[in-house]
Amino acid sequence: MKKVLLLGDSIRLIGYGTIVPQLLGDEYKVYQSPDNNRFAKYTLYGLPSIFEEMPDPDIIHWNNGLWDSCIKFVEDGPFTPVDEYVKDMLKILEKLKKRTNHIIFAKTTHCRPGYSFKGINPNRNGLVDIYNAAIVPVLEKEGVIIHDLNPLIDNDDALICEDNTHLSKKGIEVCGKQVAEMIKSIKLD
Repeated sequence: MKKVLLLGDSIRLIGYGTIVPQLLGDEYKVYQSPDNNRFAKYTLYGLPSIFEEMPDPDIIHWNNGLWDSCIKFVEDGPFTPVDEYVKDMLKILEKLKKRTNHIIFAKTTHCRPGYSFKGINPNRNGLVDIYNAAIVPVLEKEGVIIHDLNPLIDNDDALICEDNTHLSKKGIEVCGKQVAEMIKSIKLD
């Protein structure tokens, strides 16, 4: 039985993570934290307890970035500055690589275009793109497989729910299927 760790924010927790275990079937044992792994530092903080539950995953599918690139107070800029985000992500990667070499990083997903929250964050996807552009080449250089769900989301407005950020029921189905297929494509040593 192949052991899979799903790691990441609410796009995983209340999104694709709700159906990936079923889509993978009986050949896979799937563990995912019942907690929203939120931003990169929070994920790093939670790794010891996550590894208590699944110490030796064969495959890790991981996402972080939506919280890190979020702006809550315009004068402060993104929650985690992009250079700090990259450093935090590399610390996470260092811990993950001690468990397996089969690591998939799901790029931070886009929100509904033009989304703003009370006038804050009018160019949310622009920030997401900046954070993805900063981390993807670094992770690729480290041998991480990159999984981009954005082409799916960007081509079908019905995949994002009414909160303009999270996956709709249809989005969960479409993205969940893609995540399961990506995981199944990994050939273990």
